[in-house]
Amino acid sequence: AMDYAGLAEGAAEKMELYRRDPGGWRVCRHTSEVAVSWRPSAEFAGNLYRGEGTLPASPQDVWECIKPVAGGSRTKWDQNVKAFEVIEAVSDTVSVCRTTTPSAFMRIISPREFVDVVLMKQYEDGMMLSAATNVEHPLCPPQPNLVRGLNYPCGCFCVPSPGEPERTQLLSFFQTDLGGYLPQSVVDSFFPANIATFYSNLTKALKKLKA
Repeated sequence: AMDYAGLAEGAAEKMELYRRDPGGWRVCRHTSEVAVSWRPSAEFAGNLYRGEGTLPASPQDVWECIKPVAGGSRTKWDQNVKAFEVIEAVSDTVSVCRTTTPSAFMRIISPREFVDVVLMKQYEDGMMLSAATNVEHPLCPPQPNLVRGLNYPCGCFCVPSPGEPERTQLLSFFQTDLGGYLPQSVVDSFFPANIATFYSNLTKALKKLKA
């Protein structure tokens, strides 16, 4: 059997390394909400992307919107998440989850499914992390009508802003092999645009939450 907890911890450790390692990042997109940068991934033959932005809400509110739980609000505001289900709760902080995504990029990218082990972690300074990486699970064989994509260690840090309880730095890392046969140019333009949209939609969701 797969060591789901160990794999989840490993993904969290990689997140910590990415967060602390400032070298080699190149900015590829900048909006009022997020700076997106990339560098080649050490995990697979693609890129590791970093999104960095400050959101107008408390870390708890941001976490409420992004936390990877069944019945969470992610499917409502994140246009990239069509469905999210927990396949197995490994512990109170680790679960194996399946995410399906709708077609994207003017339908050039067909619907995908991802099976990941996800870890949620809270730090003493109030920072929160969700980290994930691809796994296989006996209850989740590949679906014939969906392309199985693979997430390599990825996730989000919700970082409190000292002295500003209603501001949160959201630092996110994405490295995904979309699978299938996509031209590299499509993949390279998809991710930065996608990350910018993620921050924009999350900002809107947070404003609604406070309204």
